Amino acid sequence: MQGKKILITGGTGQVARPVAEALAVGNEVWCLGRFGDPHAREALEEAGAHTAVWDMATDDLEGLPRDFTHVLHSAVHRGDGKDFEDTARVNAVGTARLMTHCSAAESFLYVSSGVVYNRADRTHRYRESDPLGGAAPWLPTYPVAKITAEGVARGLAETLGLPTVIARLNIAYGPYGHGGVPMILFNQMRKGQPCAVPREGQNYCNLLHTDDVVRQVPLLWDVARTPARVVNWGGDEEVGFTDLLEYLSALTGVPLRLDRGDHSRETAIFDHDIRRDLIGDCAIGWRAGIARTVADLYEEYRDRVDAYLDAHGAGTPQ
Repeated sequence: MQGKKILITGGTGQVARPVAEALAVGNEVWCLGRFGDPHAREALEEAGAHTAVWDMATDDLEGLPRDFTHVLHSAVHRGDGKDFEDTARVNAVGTARLMTHCSAAESFLYVSSGVVYNRADRTHRYRESDPLGGAAPWLPTYPVAKITAEGVARGLAETLGLPTVIARLNIAYGPYGHGGVPMILFNQMRKGQPCAVPREGQNYCNLLHTDDVVRQVPLLWDVARTPARVVNWGGDEEVGFTDLLEYLSALTGVPLRLDRGDHSRETAIFDHDIRRDLIGDCAIGWRAGIARTVADLYEEYRDRVDAYLDAHGAGTPQ
């Protein structure tokens, strides 16, 4: 992608930041965010992106250019877990302001989440047509945020004639920010804290490396349409969370303590037929991607990771 004018919200996030830095080469990229981390803002500007402060809870878009060709909306007001009314309002109004402001764009990509799906058995492969009404005990307002914004995106895509794609993200990870959920769990391991897993079996997900995120965003823009298109967005492989934790331990030598019980972070696995038909397969396998992420973010484990990969490859933990 070259010569485009791109607007990205949530510019310092796990998804948006690597996309912004990659697309700033050959395009005019603007990033909106609260920028609580000044170093992240500096990194974006050093990569060639313009930055502007935008709090979707309070700010309009006055003074921002309107001639963007492509928009990536990944900002979200997650809420405090209790105030569902405020969570719905902020995400609805923020998304509406953004789409109205950028109504002349060629393509609008809204990053939603698999959290919107009504929970089924942990081995169920969610399709885009499955029932909505997700639950997130760890932050009950989060599904409301995403479902609300999806509704606004659908409505304004048709009202404004703005080609739109809603990508329901699984779990993104990689050597940016905190590294995503896998690295959050790894930090728990490093602190000697137990990791919660189901009493029986394990939770599953589709890990998506940021390299694939960066490569696939322009492909998703290309398949935007009116009415809005909905696509599951995750990695090709189904990854068991307990398997992931055991692999992290094998790579690094950090002991793993499992807390088997009735309360663990619910995840989802996706049916990929629509995504594969539209934009193809992913390029980064989860084991290789996790190994690279650990080595990039934690220099103290780099030699051990390299030694493990030399001995075993990026395969099943030994």
